[in-house]
Amino acid sequence: MTDHRGVAVVCWSGQTSPIEHGLTALSAAYHLRTETEKGESVAEVDELPQRYRAETSDPGSAFANDVVLVALMKDTVAGCLVVTAPADGQSEIKRLWTAPVFRGQGIASSLLEAALAHAVENGVDTVRLSVWEWRTGAIALYERFGFTVTESWDKRDQLVCMQRAA
Repeated sequence: MTDHRGVAVVCWSGQTSPIEHGLTALSAAYHLRTETEKGESVAEVDELPQRYRAETSDPGSAFANDVVLVALMKDTVAGCLVVTAPADGQSEIKRLWTAPVFRGQGIASSLLEAALAHAVENGVDTVRLSVWEWRTGAIALYERFGFTVTESWDKRDQLVCMQRAA
């Protein structure tokens, strides 16, 4: 899909085992870190809420209607992002995550660029996302990409909702 600064972003079809293994590991790291940041005591994937365990155990089924973008550094899965299927002219970006060892190399930016291009190609008018307020680096990244804070569609405390035109 895109190749930027040595980062290859591909649309994962659910058919590639090495990518699925890396995606599963990234998903687990994302959810475990998020639960820790929320103050939840979760040490293992088996302790995650069921909806998150489903994403880590079978991302192909969990995101069957969505597009999963995977960033590769050579042959290693370095980051991921999910773009939900368009509904009423909108798509949502979820699960943007870069493996800590690969941060600072433009991976999140490459994934966002690819996600926004995908949205335009699929006739999406608005792209939205939610992010925890303590993830200030992610919020700054989204703002650089033109996202602005909007009225919340998700009433969880400390969740910031953002959107931008595709």
